[in-house]
Amino acid sequence: MTDAEDARLADILTRSRTIALVGWSPKPERPSHRVAAYLARQGYRVIPVNPGQAGQVALGEVVRASLSEIEGHVDMVDIFRRSEEAGAVVDEALARFPELVCVWMQLGVEDEDAAARARAHGVQVVMNRCPAIEIPRLGL
Repeated sequence: MTDAEDARLADILTRSRTIALVGWSPKPERPSHRVAAYLARQGYRVIPVNPGQAGQVALGEVVRASLSEIEGHVDMVDIFRRSEEAGAVVDEALARFPELVCVWMQLGVEDEDAAARARAHGVQVVMNRCPAIEIPRLGL
């Protein structure tokens, strides 16, 4: 990882305060559950998104069925979905949140076409990384 890439990630993680976490699981053993809880402990507002869990309360937020159900501003959309599903999430995020700072695709999640669409809208893209790994690595 280059110093420039570290600086870019640090900037994204510092500027982003509200995160919509798509693919959140209520199961504590699932990575999406653990990462959401970690981000909330770090002071981020984490809005869980999972259609099968919509209406429940987690991390002090109502779980939403989709990004379009979230009211207000979101800085980052963190995607815990298979790579082939990431494009639809990115498109929904771009349509719903015009001021989006970042689309973040978790470990193992990559979609170059969706990343190009996000970048064309001036949105930062991170793929195949986890903010719960990057935050302590960068000393944030």
